[in-house]
Amino acid sequence: MELTAWVSLLLICMMGAITPGPSLAVVLKHTISGGRMNGFAASIAHGLGIALYATLTVVGLAIVIQQTPWLFNVIKYVGVAMLLFLSYKALTSKPTANRMMQQKESVTIKKSIVEGFMIAFFNPKLAIFFVALFGQFVEADASWLQNLIMVATVFSTDTLYYCLIVFVLSQSSVVEKLKNNVHIIDKVTGVALLLIAARVAM
Repeated sequence: MELTAWVSLLLICMMGAITPGPSLAVVLKHTISGGRMNGFAASIAHGLGIALYATLTVVGLAIVIQQTPWLFNVIKYVGVAMLLFLSYKALTSKPTANRMMQQKESVTIKKSIVEGFMIAFFNPKLAIFFVALFGQFVEADASWLQNLIMVATVFSTDTLYYCLIVFVLSQSSVVEKLKNNVHIIDKVTGVALLLIAARVAM
């Protein structure tokens, strides 16, 4: 893969990563609720979900997903259901004084990994993104090393970006302010997830 092509791919991945969406909301939630390690776990799992779509594109399966209406709809509506569930949990949260401590105990690393991965995998826009943009860099006669570099670029860009977000948010001064206003963040996050779910459904 030529350097100019790789730089173009990197820039596209960076633009995709920094675009606000449900992924940022989930990483933010797990960072505040569970701490830095939970945020990192969600970020890495999200990167793995993104890398899976990149791998599917490399082997041509993402096109199958996009061109098979029932399969695409399954992924789409499972994603909508998950967004609605997360929105419901955020909107119905109680702003009690000890809720953060109770939530911190209940949010496990496993839960952060599962939700981080699912918010990436059950996002039908990613299938379209990788077929339309990432697919432009896929070559029929590409070596396994070239394909590996492409997938690794996608994974590392997404993961490092969200890990950076987690690192900044988990600083003591920042996280305390977030915890003190967690009920507001919950409501804003809930509304955002609800709007995203409606947009995906339509």
